[in-house]
Amino acid sequence: MSDNPIKIAFIVSSGLYEIDGIENIVEKDIDTPFGRPDKIITGVINGIDCAFLPRHGRGHILNPSEINHRAKIYMR
Repeated sequence: MSDNPIKIAFIVSSGLYEIDGIENIVEKDIDTPFGRPDKIITGVINGIDCAFLPRHGRGHILNPSEINHRAKIYMR
């Protein structure tokens, strides 16, 4: 991951855990005032810093409503 800010973020569904063309992958645990979402996956695609959040949890283990929606979109 570069020192540049994230330009685009996606809340993704099942099966998008291995994204073709993504480089410099870093997984981050974050806390929000609304709880913990799954790990945020950051990386670079075609020179653009991106972030991905699996909305069901990795392995599709959660119903999306089991993670507070505010935790999924919280920005610092």
